[in-house]
Formats: sequence, structure tokens, C-alpha cells
Amino acid sequence: MIQDVMPGTEEQLNREMTTGYIGFDPTADSLHIGSLVPILLLVHLQKAGHKPIALVGGATGMVGDPSGKSEERNFLTEEVLRHNEAAVKNQLMQFLDFDKSKKNCAEMVNNYDWFSKMGFLTFIRDVGKYITVNYMMAKDSVKKRILNKDDEEGEGMSFTEFSYQLVQGYDFYWLYKNKDCKLQMGGSDQWGNIVTGTELIRKKKLGKAFAFTCPLITKSDGSKFGKTEEGNIWLDPGKTTPFDFYKFWLNASDTDAEKWIKIFTFLEKEKIENIVNEHKVDPGQRKLQKILAEEVMKFVHGNQVTTTTTATTERMFDNNLPVEELSVDDLLNMAGANVFEYNEELLKTGVDVVSLLAETGIFPSKGEARKTVQGGGVSVNRKKVEDIQLKISKAHLLHQKYILIQKGKKNYYLVNVI
Repeated sequence: MIQDVMPGTEEQLNREMTTGYIGFDPTADSLHIGSLVPILLLVHLQKAGHKPIALVGGATGMVGDPSGKSEERNFLTEEVLRHNEAAVKNQLMQFLDFDKSKKNCAEMVNNYDWFSKMGFLTFIRDVGKYITVNYMMAKDSVKKRILNKDDEEGEGMSFTEFSYQLVQGYDFYWLYKNKDCKLQMGGSDQWGNIVTGTELIRKKKLGKAFAFTCPLITKSDGSKFGKTEEGNIWLDPGKTTPFDFYKFWLNASDTDAEKWIKIFTFLEKEKIENIVNEHKVDPGQRKLQKILAEEVMKFVHGNQVTTTTTATTERMFDNNLPVEELSVDDLLNMAGANVFEYNEELLKTGVDVVSLLAETGIFPSKGEARKTVQGGGVSVNRKKVEDIQLKISKAHLLHQKYILIQKGKKNYYLVNVI
């Protein structure tokens, strides 16, 4: 979980209880699984006896971090930001121990609290004078966005985004000065912003601060971690159902699962090695993926939801279990947000399967639906559609209301007949 480390960081952590922080920008009203790595860094820090601070970027969220971005993000209204801040704060409180009776209890701070009181002239006088433009221009996050001779079409970077590293640098300085915070952590794309903070602390306070970053997680095929066809995998069960959350980890490739179980779980090294070896003996059982999925589920959603979700999943994928025995909750969990309504009147005389797939919106057109059916890629109530002329009628209804559609191996849709 470690990529870049500032010299002296390990010695500092071994020397004394150290306060360390990570920032989370409230650009949405839920964190997603890409945020799990920094959350886990804070959890590990606290488990090792150090004091974690989670900073919610109420101020920096109004600016937008250019790190890893190819274009400037849209600004959010202050009302939306305040709502997002509260939601993110509630999520972070699930993972860290805020018991004030403990010396290393977690703390939550919001950089809007100090930036809202600071005027622009004060900022450029008390912060800007300590960091040179040359120093800021040397950062990769800036260089990649500044127009150069080989990029005639480049849009450059606004002053707002250019100043972001000063704003984040001041966060570190403020926490160092007011909370004795000597360590900042984050993803590897944050290294430039983090060291700006250590430089500010060195110049303004003659102090010594430390840093380390973790690698950015990617999938083995090079695609972005945490993304599916439906979008981000959120920590909020209202945005990503526990079933879809569990399914994401369960569907991991062997290569990804072997890497992720070391990062996203608290299992001991020896136990992980045993699980990996057992998995290699019989990969078809997907033991590695199942344990990974269960461990992450327990961490994010708790034991009870995990037990319910794993039991439901086993029922869903038990091919010996008749589809009629799946409960309404089972069906809804399988489909997640993919529930489509259909008029009951149209089923009275029966409707051909291609029309049903297109009219519900499961497929964008009859042509695409017909092509997938002909390729053997569609199942109705767990039975593969062999006949393009198949008529769907009330006889297909489960619980007198639903039809379960499957596209490929992993995509489930539910038709709600009303």
C-alpha cells in the first residue's frame, strides 16, 4: 500500500504517537470504493497507535484538484457542497474510532472552517510568498495541463486550479500548527500537493513534516478500478445496493483478487497466502473472490448485511434452485437499479421477446435485442431464449408480477408488470 515515502517518515512513526491526515473532497454525497484505500490507511494508522484526522474539503471542494484530471471540473453550489460534506462525514465515522477517552481518537475537520475566515490578500501574503511559481510549475499535475509547443490544442489551466496546491499545502500547515499534525497521506497523484505542504511548514514554521502515498489501484486489464457499466461503486447502499457491491468484488479476475485481498482486507499475510494457494488448486470454486467480497462487505456494510447478501447470492446462483422459489427480495437484489415497468395489458395476448426487450428499455432497439437473442445472450426466468419468436405472456410472471431477464452472464434486469 506504499509508493512514495518522504525520508524520515518511518523513523517518525516508530518514535512517537504521530497525528496524520488525509483529505476527502465532498464532490458527491457518498464516497466510492476508490476512497477505501485512503480510509484503510487511516484505519491502519489508528490500529498502530497513531492519531488519524479525516479532513473534509469544504473549501477545496469549491476549487477542484487538477491532479490526474484532463479538464477542469464543474463548480458545485455551496448548498450542494454542505449537503455532501455532512454525508461524507457520516460515512467516515463508520470506519474510525472517535472515542474521545482514547488518546489517539480520530478527529474530523473541515478546511472551510479556516478558509472562510481568510481573505484573498491575507492568503497571497501569508501563503503565496513562501512558494515560488517555478516550484509550482515543476509539479506533474501542472505540467500535464499547461500549454506547450507540442500541444497547440491544449486548454491550459485556470489560476483557480493552479492555486490548488497552495490551498492544500496550507491545510497541512494549519493542521501542523493547530493539531500538531506531522504526517499527510494520500494517493500517489497527490504527492506534489503533499510536498507543497511540507515545504510551507519548513519555511513558515521551520518545522519538519512527513508524507507517504499509496499506489493508485487499477484493474489488471488497465481499466479504472471501481468503475462498472453502471458507473461508480458507491459506499452508500442507496446508490449501490449491497448485492451489486458484493458482486463487484465477486467478479474480480484472479489476478485482481490476489492483489486486492492484500490491500482491502485485514487478513494476516499467512492466511492470505493459504487462501491464494487453495484457490489455485480449484479456481472454479472462486474461493479467493468469495473471501475478498465477504471481508470488504463486512468492513463497509457490517456483518448482518453481509450474511444476508451472501446467503441471497448463493440462492440466486444455485442453478438447482427453481426460479419460482426466488423471493421478491431476491429478484430485486439481483436487478438492483435495473427494474423496468411494462403494461400488463400487452401480455394478455403475448408479446414477442424482442419487442419486450426493446419496449422496456432493456435494449435500446429491436435490432440490438434481436442480435443478442440470436447470439444466445438472453435468458428469461433463467432459461436461455432459443427461439427468436418466443411469446412472453402472463404464464412467465414470477410472484404474479415480475419477469427476470438476463443479458450475458452478469447483467440482470427485472420487468415489473403493472
